[in-house]
Amino acid sequence: MPILALLAISLSAGALVTWASRRYPTPVGTPPTEMAERAAVHIETEMERHPWLLRLVRGRLDPATATGLALTLALGLAIVGGILVGLFAYLMRTSDRLLDTDRQVGQWGVDNATSWSTDALQLVTELGSTYVVVGALIVVAVFEYRRVPNKWVPVFLATVVAGEVVLVNAVKELLDRVRPEFNPIAETLGPSFPSGHSGLAAAFYAAAALVLARRRSPRTRALLAGGAAAIAVGVACSRVLLGVHWMSDVIAGLAFGWAWFGICAIAFGGRFLVLGAPVERAAAVAEQQVPESERPRASAGQTS
Repeated sequence: MPILALLAISLSAGALVTWASRRYPTPVGTPPTEMAERAAVHIETEMERHPWLLRLVRGRLDPATATGLALTLALGLAIVGGILVGLFAYLMRTSDRLLDTDRQVGQWGVDNATSWSTDALQLVTELGSTYVVVGALIVVAVFEYRRVPNKWVPVFLATVVAGEVVLVNAVKELLDRVRPEFNPIAETLGPSFPSGHSGLAAAFYAAAALVLARRRSPRTRALLAGGAAAIAVGVACSRVLLGVHWMSDVIAGLAFGWAWFGICAIAFGGRFLVLGAPVERAAAVAEQQVPESERPRASAGQTS
C-alpha cells in the first residue's frame, strides 16, 4: 500500500507539471521546423526595419544576462520556496495541528508497511542520496557538454548540488528538530528539518531537466520537467513512508530544493541557456543588413 500511495502522488505531480509545461501556446498542426523557419523570417524582417529591435535582441542574447520565461519562473520558485520553508519552520514550533498531522501520516506508513514495499521505498529514496546524485551529475554534465558544449553547465550543476547540501545541513543544525520515532534508524541520522534527500532531489533533478532541455522540442522539455518533479516528490514520499522524516520535513525540503534551484538558475541561466536558434540566426542575418553606424557595438567584456 505505501508504494502505491507513493506512485500515485509522484506520478500525479509529474503529470501536472508536464501538463502545465505543455500549456505554452504553439500553432496546432505546424511542424516545429516550419514554425522555426517562420519565426526566423518574421524576426529578421522586423529587425531589418527597426535597428533598435536588433539592439534589444542582441542585449537579450548576451550570455551574461539572465533572460527568458524559464528564469522568471525560477525567480518565482525561489520566492515561494523561501516563504514555505519559513512558514513550516514557524508552524512546527507553534502548531499542534501540524504536529498531529505529521504523526498521523507517519503512523499510516508504519501500519501499512510490508517487507517488499519497504524495499521498494528504499530504492526510491536512494535517488535522493548524495552518492547517487553526484554520479548522475557527472553523467549529465559529460553528456550535455558533448551534446551542446558550454563550460558553465558542470559548474551550474555542481553549484546546485554542493550549495543545497551545505545550506540544508546548516538549517538542520540551526533548527535541530527531532526525528520521528517510527524507525529506529532515524535517531542516528541527525536533525530532521528540512529533509536533505527531498531537497537534494528537488534541486538536482530540476537542474538536470533544465540543462537537458536545451535545444529540445516543447514536448521533450515538458516531459523532462514532469519527470524531475515526479522523482523529487517520490523521494519525499519515501522518506515519510520509511518513518525517517515528518511530512512537514519533506514539504519544506522540496520547497528549499526548488528555491535553491531557482536562485542558481537565475545566477547561471543566462550563461548556458539557449534562448532560441531562430532568434539568434535572424539577428545574425539582420545585423548584416543594418548600416554600420546603426549596428549595436559589443562591449569589451561581452562574450559570444
